Amino acid sequence: MTRRLMLLDTASLYFRAYYGVPDSVKAPDGTPVNAVRGLLDFIDRLVRDHAPDSLVACMDADWRPKWRVDLIPSYKAHRVARESDGGPDTEEVPDTLSPQVPVIEEVLDALGIARVGVAGYEADDVIGTFAGRATGPVDIVTGDRDLYQLVDDARRVRVLYPIKGVGSLQVTDETWLRGRYGVDGAGYADLALLRGDPSDGLPGVPGIGEKTAARLLDAFGDLAGIMAAVDDPASALTPSQRKRLDASRAYVEAAPKVVRVASDVPLPEVDTALPRTPRDAEALEGLGRRWGLGGSLQRLLTTLEG
Repeated sequence: MTRRLMLLDTASLYFRAYYGVPDSVKAPDGTPVNAVRGLLDFIDRLVRDHAPDSLVACMDADWRPKWRVDLIPSYKAHRVARESDGGPDTEEVPDTLSPQVPVIEEVLDALGIARVGVAGYEADDVIGTFAGRATGPVDIVTGDRDLYQLVDDARRVRVLYPIKGVGSLQVTDETWLRGRYGVDGAGYADLALLRGDPSDGLPGVPGIGEKTAARLLDAFGDLAGIMAAVDDPASALTPSQRKRLDASRAYVEAAPKVVRVASDVPLPEVDTALPRTPRDAEALEGLGRRWGLGGSLQRLLTTLEG
């Protein structure tokens, strides 16, 4: 039997839920639970619309791994909370979202939805490793375009990118990628590396924007081919392109390991099957009552039972 695996970029989704659901949605004690309820509604809709057999909520155990920062110090540096005092970097998160994250984790655990984060790695890396090991079709749900690099039609890996909530999703396969960016999944990481990404603190190669990066990849195949062309006086690079790429060698050498999603994360043994009944019904009932999860939780439970 072919089993469909759905991988959730959980932080990406609860951030979207937080900003998409009014903060007037509160627990009985007045604590905002808009991200919690919004995420439950997202999962409910995703399960109903896409019928996964397995589901994993992938987490950021380390949102800014040291091994990436060692290679490119600017990596996500602008997101570090200003009050960081020399300990591990903490990410700037809205004050009313931070307290909701442990509630999300408790609810997922009580439901029995697999939740996986691995020390030293981002959720993207967990997703990349699960996707690489999968033997059936994979749906990756994320609002992070970095994961377009995992799209692989031959292996039936696609990205479901939320446009509005999760009811309207961009189904990203290689045909869509080629039409939008001129590259396939494997080429997207090289495109992103050359273009840069201010949201992740990646400078890119100055003067090489998205369209130029796509043309270079089309002409020379991949990043290695482009850099080989820099050293070939007979190549079709323009003088300015050659100069810019040559001046960016240090970045181009360091960036691939930073930009490319890891595929060798030591994943724990975990039951990824979509739960039909809660793992801990008593705990779930208590969480639902304490946090006023009401219809959001009940709808998801009904969907899982079906």
